[in-house]
Amino acid sequence: MHVRLPLTTAGVCLVLLLGGCSPGDEKKPSVSLDARTTTFEHSLDAITDPKLKDAVTELGGSLLLLERAQLKLDSTPLKTVYGEDTLGILKHYPSPQALVDTFINGLFVVHKDASSDYLTDLQPVFPFNLNIPGGFLFPHGVEWQSVTLSNKRVIAYQPEWSETDPGIQLSPSSSNVNNPDDLTVTYPFIEGLDVDKKSQPQPVSLQGKVEVIAPRRLFSFNLSQKDVGQTRTDDNLSVTLLKLEKNYAEVEFSNSLPLAPEVEGAQLNPVIVQARDTSGQYLVRAGSINESPAQVAFYEKQLAYLQQQKTWSEALEKQLEDEQQTFEQQRPRRYNKVYFNGPIDTLEVSVLDFSSATVTRKTLDLPVRTFSQHTTEKAIQPLDPAVVVYDDLAPNWLKGASLTEEALKAGIRIHQSVEDPSAARIEFSHRRTFNDELLGDDFSPGESPVTFFTEKRSGKLDEPIELPPEAYQVDPLQATITYDLNLFPETPAIAVGSMPLFLASVEKKAYDAKSLPKGLEIKNNTLVVDLKLFPANAWRFFVKDDSGNYLKQILSVSHDASADGPALFGVHYFYGRPTHVETYQRTELNTVQYGFEVKLDKAQQSDTAP
Repeated sequence: MHVRLPLTTAGVCLVLLLGGCSPGDEKKPSVSLDARTTTFEHSLDAITDPKLKDAVTELGGSLLLLERAQLKLDSTPLKTVYGEDTLGILKHYPSPQALVDTFINGLFVVHKDASSDYLTDLQPVFPFNLNIPGGFLFPHGVEWQSVTLSNKRVIAYQPEWSETDPGIQLSPSSSNVNNPDDLTVTYPFIEGLDVDKKSQPQPVSLQGKVEVIAPRRLFSFNLSQKDVGQTRTDDNLSVTLLKLEKNYAEVEFSNSLPLAPEVEGAQLNPVIVQARDTSGQYLVRAGSINESPAQVAFYEKQLAYLQQQKTWSEALEKQLEDEQQTFEQQRPRRYNKVYFNGPIDTLEVSVLDFSSATVTRKTLDLPVRTFSQHTTEKAIQPLDPAVVVYDDLAPNWLKGASLTEEALKAGIRIHQSVEDPSAARIEFSHRRTFNDELLGDDFSPGESPVTFFTEKRSGKLDEPIELPPEAYQVDPLQATITYDLNLFPETPAIAVGSMPLFLASVEKKAYDAKSLPKGLEIKNNTLVVDLKLFPANAWRFFVKDDSGNYLKQILSVSHDASADGPALFGVHYFYGRPTHVETYQRTELNTVQYGFEVKLDKAQQSDTAP
């Protein structure tokens, strides 16, 4: 059946995830939507034909979930959050094909220790982050086929681990849902028999194949409020800005040429919509809706027709498919309604032109590499994928090196929890910055006074509440206050006090490869650091090549004298050849007192009653 919305249930969930909210954070939808959902669910009970019921459930459920997503996006508070340029990686390469080659040639596999002697985890490492919204720019697929063990046995890949298979298995990892390409080698478990993991054959290479499709070209249209209602065209590509509101935009786009045969049936995302505010910085997307009002009306009409039917038939299925095909042919332009975290000033709509495409396929036979975070090996293990990848997040991240006391205080967010009256909490949090990375662990928080007050009718402070010491606890290192309402003689209304925050003073220095200080050395694609002169607790390192861009770090390891001995030197591996090094040293750790007056949330009356 092909009667469902193009945006399936999973797709709508993605919209909500892009908004950065968990299911527990969802606001309760409108009563009318809840009521219609209940009515729809009850209506399914009257459908006896299982295929018809499946079709109605899928289409009706998708429409309701789409409406729920729309309500969620419309009610999201307008709060500015900055992100990076989604197309930034493409701008570092001369052509789309060069980006594809980097993607494929930069892939390697790391052996990871698992929690069990019967498991070995394998992590394919890609040079680009695939977990960002939208993922990698181009259609791609990786198919794992087998793993070769140290005893030369070849274990075929299977999509699921089998409880009845008595042999060694290679299957997707169940321990890391964020990296779907992670794999696990599972050894047979024998009840009552202790197994020495070292005696088991270990994976030495992973086999598979990869395919990436590069478009003919990419073209970007820069739009603003004056372009609303206008269609902008470049050769076969066109974009129409239908609406530009404070935090969302509606656009339609089309490609007058047919799709290349190579991409027929592929999951394509040919348009990338980005926005900037008046500062020129990119705003993070809050989510998107890809069904136009006309599409929604069409699907609602199909749903109503389906609900009138008594049975499912091939003729009904063909009728629905023909209607959908006719509808799509009459409306070749594709619709996007994109929401952003912040007020929009300018819009950048980029269209990937798949009227012709280049398909790159490669057979993979990748050695499995082992990199322990701490190793006693004296020799530096090579890891050089021989590709160049830049870290576009580094410039913004490093702004935290000059974080001021005022900026730290301004970024504090206060959260409360009163669900458990015996452990009510006040939490002081802030967005993690580079400064947090350099705080170290030598904290001296000092005093953290807090006083609880009752409240006058005017809302002002009344008398302080006298409390036993066990009534509350302040944890300055976690920036939390926990209090037991059962031990309060009166209901507290306001908490006043001071919470210590921590701020590192950071000194930055820059060197080129020919003038590195003692203790720093560049070897091929690595930076080798003498950890006696540059202790890891107080130093961080970033490198650039001659382009002036920061190179992306692959991983880092510490070479120790022994398992329990001091660290001798650290090795940082990069995608590319460093020619310049920046050092960041914590020279001082400062304690900043954050004074607060918090109006306390009230616990439910039933919870606080004696």
